[in-house]
Amino acid sequence: MKITVIGTGYVGLVSGACLAELGNIVTCLDVQSEKIAKLKEGIMPIYEPGLDSVVLRNVQAGRLFFTDSYEDAILGAELISIAVGTPSADDGSVDMQYIEAAARDIGAHITEYTVIADKSTVPVGTAEKVEAIIREVSGVQVDVISNPEFLREGHAVYDFLHPARIIIGTTADDAKDRMLQAYEHVDCPKLVMDRRSAELTKYAANSFLATKISFINEMAVLAEEVGADISDVALGIGSDPRIGKDFLKAGPGWGGSCFPKDVRAMRHLAKQKGVPLPVVNAAHELNEQARIRMAKRLEEKLGSLDQKKIAILGLAFKGNTDDTRESASIEIIKYLLNHGATVIAHDPVAVVAPNDLDGYELAHIDCPYKASEGAHAVIVATEWEQFRTIDLLKLRKSSAGDLLVDTRNLFDPARAKEAGWQYLSIGRK
Repeated sequence: MKITVIGTGYVGLVSGACLAELGNIVTCLDVQSEKIAKLKEGIMPIYEPGLDSVVLRNVQAGRLFFTDSYEDAILGAELISIAVGTPSADDGSVDMQYIEAAARDIGAHITEYTVIADKSTVPVGTAEKVEAIIREVSGVQVDVISNPEFLREGHAVYDFLHPARIIIGTTADDAKDRMLQAYEHVDCPKLVMDRRSAELTKYAANSFLATKISFINEMAVLAEEVGADISDVALGIGSDPRIGKDFLKAGPGWGGSCFPKDVRAMRHLAKQKGVPLPVVNAAHELNEQARIRMAKRLEEKLGSLDQKKIAILGLAFKGNTDDTRESASIEIIKYLLNHGATVIAHDPVAVVAPNDLDGYELAHIDCPYKASEGAHAVIVATEWEQFRTIDLLKLRKSSAGDLLVDTRNLFDPARAKEAGWQYLSIGRK
């Protein structure tokens, strides 16, 4: 099948490359000409394990192409997948300018019946609006469906090729058949439902997972007070198949490009409809607290953060990605800076621009031990696998202070103590 994917961010580029891997002929379109030029040279705009090899393999096989021309991309396409950004607006609603622009551009170039799939996470009712825009501009009969993504950054290639399910939101038989053809080589349940149900499914899924994380973080606070170990508690409750083990790791809260944005959008939608969401609202509020809770604990231990040097290990919102959007690490750094501390950072791939820190130029060091030299405290903020095997004794010797704040519970408390650390973790003795 000939497919066009609009947008080459995390969702668009992974989707395009993986659809080509499934045997389709895919053109990835992006209006940023510089990004397209780099992709043609094999330079990835994002860090995602395994993505570069999938892209290279399918480019060489003649199944994957890149362009900044709508005319070239849409000509002859049987399926067009919209995977552009849908950032949060100031009031928590979704900024729809990129979706609407894509719809207008599709309408300006489309000449025959085509299926358009909303892959971006969008508010309920968006498929109907996109369909109306395209039909008004083009005068062509189209079917716009909802096909939400469920990709985890750091595991996105695997998740696309081995999904738990594929959601197809349409009541049009021709559109359903075309979508099933595009995904025919993916072995998983294909759930066909109406468009609005598919759109709400995406928000409901992410809001539930975010709530699960907030719940275990709330239990971690209680565990500290009663002398329990949240790791054991999570294992105990997660072994119940009705609960499940995933998303029960205590930490500094959820971040990234999906959970915060989607929870805000869900809350905004509910407010518009006059529906109270006490569970989702509580999860959001708990997450705001979790992000800086460990920074406050560190402040209590040091007495004051003023003129203290703090090393931060990890900037990305999670391991295996360079994405710092809504990262708890960023919130921790802001808190430290606002209370007079100097911050030095190390992350294997991620960097933070001054714009994200109100103009502060963060020092990025390429070695965790060098980043910790002379630091009064070290904070581990991201669960990179290479941090699990870090030499805690060597780290202690390079630091001026002895406070190690482990926001991801990566280390054994006894081993940290043996290395000479005052060790602070989440929900553990």
